[in-house]
Amino acid sequence: MVDLVGHRQRYGWGSRSEIPAFLGQEADGDPWAEIWFGAHPLGPARAPDGSTLEEIVAADPAGTLGTDVARAFGGRLPYLLKVIAAERPLSLQVHPTREHAAESFAAESAAGIPLDSPLRTYRDANHKPEMLIALTSFTALCGFRTPRRAAAILEGLGTDLTDRLHRLLVDSPTAHGMRAAFRTLVSSSMRPSAAAVDEVVAACRARAEAGASPSPRIDRFVVLLAEHHRGDPGVVAALLLNPVTLQPGEAMYVPAGALHAYIHGTGIEVMAASDNVLRAGLTPKKIDADEVLQCVSVTAAPPLRVAPERQNPTSLAYYAPVDDFELAVTELPAPELSAPVGAEPTGAERAGVRVGETAPGGAEHPRPVPGSGPRIVLGLDGEITLVTAHGTHGLRAGQAVFVPAGAGALRAHGVGRFAQASVP
Repeated sequence: MVDLVGHRQRYGWGSRSEIPAFLGQEADGDPWAEIWFGAHPLGPARAPDGSTLEEIVAADPAGTLGTDVARAFGGRLPYLLKVIAAERPLSLQVHPTREHAAESFAAESAAGIPLDSPLRTYRDANHKPEMLIALTSFTALCGFRTPRRAAAILEGLGTDLTDRLHRLLVDSPTAHGMRAAFRTLVSSSMRPSAAAVDEVVAACRARAEAGASPSPRIDRFVVLLAEHHRGDPGVVAALLLNPVTLQPGEAMYVPAGALHAYIHGTGIEVMAASDNVLRAGLTPKKIDADEVLQCVSVTAAPPLRVAPERQNPTSLAYYAPVDDFELAVTELPAPELSAPVGAEPTGAERAGVRVGETAPGGAEHPRPVPGSGPRIVLGLDGEITLVTAHGTHGLRAGQAVFVPAGAGALRAHGVGRFAQASVP
């Protein structure tokens, strides 16, 4: 097992306190937007000796990944695990399919555009489906509403821009109508003026304050987005999208083509090992409306919430419909040692454990951790000891460990929680 030091991303939308607190480090006054635990070349995690996880995997793909995973993913770790802490809204964005990413990455590389160039859109040749599990309350926009529902939300705002969008959706309450409405907002040839956007924001604010909104939450989101990105047409695009609020432990899957924007909160993300982001708005970074319109799916769909499945008494698995990753959260409870006088026997006592002893499978009895293949384990709270046939390794909140496929079965004991990214 290898300790990992995550790669920090300092994007301006990041919280200045959440990730430092999670890692047990002092805040430095700058944004800590994301910490990457993976082998992506643009931000690989490092071992204590300074070697990167990318180098560790490349030195022995079969031993670190397992033969099947190494063969399926070209000798590369197929996922990237992150902690994300959004203090301000992220860009309105979409991710490409694997096929589109491969073609576009090859084209940009052939054109000689450096990987770190601001003109570059595709940083790698991979797709980027992702899943987010909330650690705090987490708000987002994800996926298009039905055209009829979006038209109902636009109705009555009384601005030239919303009237035009409303007509498109009423005249064609289909995916074609929704694509036309979205194109009206993001296409360089039709992009509305900042004044037109401000007029829509004022109408949403007035409607919300009057208690007349058909969707008070989306009107609040529009006003919030405008505070950070005044005049940006992406603010108006929010009226076409589904608002989402995840509570701690709840998860959402974002497939390729799904338009989304994370707004506020802290969570764990696991995704295919890619950094391909196509932006439609709500950002000072490069916007590529043509690429977004090529890749976006405007088919109406609710946000894809992922219901965890119980793997054993201590582990819940969050499965995504891809081969690149899955995520599990394990919680090891404190052993039940005693009960107040006159109370019903505890589970430990019913199991025959006397006061002063540790319950079987409790803090000192390693429990099996489901999963196999290359794993990255991230401590969430408490004190955990990971156990393989090759030895033991301590884990606390904010610490990450790479467990190679060659380490075999994993067990754990202690009291606390940890997340585990792995390959299905």
